[in-house]
Amino acid sequence: MSKSRVAVVTGTSSGIGRAVVERLAADGCRVLAVDANPEGEAIAQAAGAAFFQADLTDGQQCARVIATAVERFGNVDILVNNAGIQHVADIENFPEAKWRTIIDLMLTAPFLLTQAAWPYMRQGGWGRIVNIASIHASVASPGKSAYVSAKHGLIGLTRTAALEGGELGITANAVCPAYVRTPLVERQIADQARLNRMDESEVVEKIMLSGAAVKRLIEPGEVAGVVAYLASDQASAVTGADWSIDLGWTAR
Repeated sequence: MSKSRVAVVTGTSSGIGRAVVERLAADGCRVLAVDANPEGEAIAQAAGAAFFQADLTDGQQCARVIATAVERFGNVDILVNNAGIQHVADIENFPEAKWRTIIDLMLTAPFLLTQAAWPYMRQGGWGRIVNIASIHASVASPGKSAYVSAKHGLIGLTRTAALEGGELGITANAVCPAYVRTPLVERQIADQARLNRMDESEVVEKIMLSGAAVKRLIEPGEVAGVVAYLASDQASAVTGADWSIDLGWTAR
């Protein structure tokens, strides 16, 4: 980074979010790591970041996240919307409460966080919004109606923010990985095995990597590297884009 930027990253206690915090802090950013899990505090501190515990399904707590970053660091330059959960069930049996939680966390919260951070980015004439979407922002899979809907919606939010922010020095991009080696993906294996009536040992090969040209899971640090670029000065001409890290899924 050309200067010490202030970054807010959500969903940071493991996986992609943790890797992004570690990478941005190593690049010289002052980082506020945000997670509902209090265990995320030790992880943030180890990376040299500050920590804020929040339930992002609560709109008031979303506003408090940005206010805390400003109180602590004086500004918000970079927002990485990463927090997410997953629930696997067919449409007929998908619980309404779980649907609402997923949409609130993975679509409404990114909007509210973006809205709260926007005035600070506009005032500074510089901002980077990076939304962690998924390959499921482009394609669908059975049993993931809420997750797929939220990720598709996140692309729409990204593109709208890019258009509105262009003249203000604010860029907005989405990163769309296929299956990443994270605890979230590991928890999906049993769910997918049950939904598809197969052994757990078959899930990675026959479901997660069936459409991939590169037959392996993605490492969180690979995603963090793309996020770091999009959050940099060098990416000032990149906005409204969906960055696929999909092992060749969409090449077909």
